[in-house]
Amino acid sequence: MRQHSLQARSSKRLTALAVLGVVFAASIATAQVDEAALPDGKKTMLGLYVTAAEAYERWRADPQEVAVLDVRTTEEYLYVGHAPMAWNVPLMSQAYEWDAEKQRFNMRLNPDFVSQVSSLFKPEDPIFVMCRSGGRSAMAVNMLGDAGYTNVYQIVDGMEGDVVKDEASVFKGQRLKNGWKNSGLPWTYKPELEQMRFITEK
Repeated sequence: MRQHSLQARSSKRLTALAVLGVVFAASIATAQVDEAALPDGKKTMLGLYVTAAEAYERWRADPQEVAVLDVRTTEEYLYVGHAPMAWNVPLMSQAYEWDAEKQRFNMRLNPDFVSQVSSLFKPEDPIFVMCRSGGRSAMAVNMLGDAGYTNVYQIVDGMEGDVVKDEASVFKGQRLKNGWKNSGLPWTYKPELEQMRFITEK
C-alpha cells in the first residue's frame, strides 16, 4: 500500500514537471528580444534577434532546416566549447599583436568568411549566428546581409553571455550572466570536423 502511494505521488510529480517543461518551452518560444535595449554593437541591419535559448528551441523544432553558425575563432570553438550542432566559420582570427590603447590582442578578418558561409547555406536559409557575447556575430550578420542573406538572426547573448557587473558579486567581470553555456543548453568540447571551416593564410 505504501509503495503504491509512493508510486502515485512520484507519477504526479513527474506529470507536474512535464507540464512545467512544456510551459517553460512555450515561454522561450514566445519571448522577444527588445531591440531598443540592445547596445549598438549588438544591433544588425536585418533586425532579427534571439537569445541563445530561443535559438536552441528554433533549431530543436526544425533541425533539418534551421542552422546554428558559430563565428568564433577555431581556438574558442575547441577550447571554450561549442554547441554540438553548430557550424564553425570564423569571422576573425587571433593576430597576437597587442593593442596598448584598447588593452587587448588584435584580430584579423577572415577574407573568405562570406564565401565559406555561401558554400554551406542559401541566402534564404534561417541561420542563427553566435560568437562569444554578440559583437562579432552582429558584424557577421551585417556582412551576410550585405551579401543578400535575408533570414539571419543575431544570437544576442552568444556562447558565453554578458559580463556580471554587480560589484558585490564574486563573479564580477566574468561572463556568467546569460548565453548558451549559462542557459543549460547542450554544448561540447568534441570537435565536429565536418562542421568546421578554417582561415587559409594567404
